[in-house]
Amino acid sequence: MTASAGAPTVSVILPVYNRMHALEDSIRSVLAQSYADLELIVVDDASTEDLSRVIGRIDDPRLRYVRLEVNGGASAARNAGLAEARGDFIAFQDSDDLWLPRKLEQQMRVLEQRPEIDVVTNAKVLYGGGPDGSYGIDKVSLRPPPDGRLREDEDQVAKFLVENRISLQNALFRRNCYPEPVWFDARVRSNADWAFTSSLAQHARILELPEPVVMAFSSTDSISKNKRAKAIGLVRIMRRNRALYDRYPREYALNLWRLGRALINAGKRRTGWRFCRAALRHHPPLAGRLLGEKLSRKPRL
Repeated sequence: MTASAGAPTVSVILPVYNRMHALEDSIRSVLAQSYADLELIVVDDASTEDLSRVIGRIDDPRLRYVRLEVNGGASAARNAGLAEARGDFIAFQDSDDLWLPRKLEQQMRVLEQRPEIDVVTNAKVLYGGGPDGSYGIDKVSLRPPPDGRLREDEDQVAKFLVENRISLQNALFRRNCYPEPVWFDARVRSNADWAFTSSLAQHARILELPEPVVMAFSSTDSISKNKRAKAIGLVRIMRRNRALYDRYPREYALNLWRLGRALINAGKRRTGWRFCRAALRHHPPLAGRLLGEKLSRKPRL
């Protein structure tokens, strides 16, 4: 497929803070896509490294570089990229991940053939992370886990209230899939993708496919490993969706339990156990589910 002469069909947004060592390969994996009708907007989130040197080595008119003067985090950088985007479809890339060569082609074909679908998302191969959520150089897994894939007949709102099934770099979005021009809550530093997609599921039809389209690498500076940030991120997710919890008491209780466990892991044991007890009071059947998962040795929450 060849690029069109006018505005690109797909806008790819890549937020980055430093990571000069990985950025060029990440960029080139986007520009080398078999579906070439795209623009790539690299949003430099006030890096201390001179990323313009990396950009200068890549001679491609589809590449745009935007530097922010103040560091605001990945969510703020993604919003800045959205404001610059010209395409009818939106994709995201991470600064240390690699897209497989036919990622966009495969996903564009799905959205062209199925106009009722607003978002298509696939899996990624994660090197350095195991299927049980553990990390190590000898571990590899598919994320999100394929056995929990969203079924087309499933209540996707309930699903996304309690499961983070979309890594942004795995997905392709119609530009009009979300009613607000600002997609991401800049206050959320951990689980920012889940904060957005838990709200997105209320507005857009999502199709999840099992085939991997991204190679990802667990990094030592990943904010998703920060226990305090994870707890704060979950609080933001719950606040963002609080209007739904009367309709979804089970999901509310499960997130209360997860918040409690996150607080305990962050050293706030007394507060954490208070949330865990509140979860069981709110939805007593949750106790049976948690016990069943423990006995079956499923991955921890």
